[in-house]
Amino acid sequence: MEGLINWALALSDREVVSYLGVGMIVNGLFVAPILTYIMPAYYGRYSGKAWFSISAKLSWVVQECPAFFLPFYYLLTTPDLALPNQILLGMMSLHYFQRSFIYALKQRSKNDVAISITFFAFVFCLYNGFMQGLALSSVYSYPANWSSSPQFILGSGLFLFGFAGNIHSDSILRNLRKPGESGYKIPRGGVFEYVSAANYFCESLEWIGFAIACWNFPAAAFATYTLANLLPRGLSHHQWYKNKFDDYPKERKAFIPFLL
Repeated sequence: MEGLINWALALSDREVVSYLGVGMIVNGLFVAPILTYIMPAYYGRYSGKAWFSISAKLSWVVQECPAFFLPFYYLLTTPDLALPNQILLGMMSLHYFQRSFIYALKQRSKNDVAISITFFAFVFCLYNGFMQGLALSSVYSYPANWSSSPQFILGSGLFLFGFAGNIHSDSILRNLRKPGESGYKIPRGGVFEYVSAANYFCESLEWIGFAIACWNFPAAAFATYTLANLLPRGLSHHQWYKNKFDDYPKERKAFIPFLL
């Protein structure tokens, strides 16, 4: 054990983020088949009774906040950070501030979340927040003109489109039922006119865009994991809606507009 600790302490920051990125991709290779063939998720419409659970609001705050605080910490404390690095760390901080606090506090779900799910999500966000924060503050330094490069412009555009679409899709889902109503309804409007999992599609766009704007391995690993995690869930949602509603729009795809 001591030898392993000494080996880890001797790694450079670049080696650390490289190993973490490989670990995230390997994790995605396990997550995708589990979510596809064993269980889509253990919350919301798929949740069952767990021995220990907490409210959805608290769960979202606890599990998501490390991915806000760590990049934001690196953003504030790294001296002489290049402007493109500041913008990229700001993009990640923006998403996870919205997800950790604004989205969480607007939650209307009455379904509690198993504490085990909250714990594993917290560990993942801690892992990813550290990896992205270290990569963008210590490993990858971009020239000032990177913010005008094709990769940065395209990636940032996809990120912002996905970010706005994600917030809009969440709002549609949150307001499906009027006060006092119960049961499930077909979401309509926005990206939901094209795919059943509009929120998942838009979040995937965010992190694909982020990976293009960063043009580095850790960001690409995160985008890969995001697809491995959200695509199976989107397919499950689509099938659930089709089974639940006889009048579900036949032209609506599951995850990618017009394709899948």
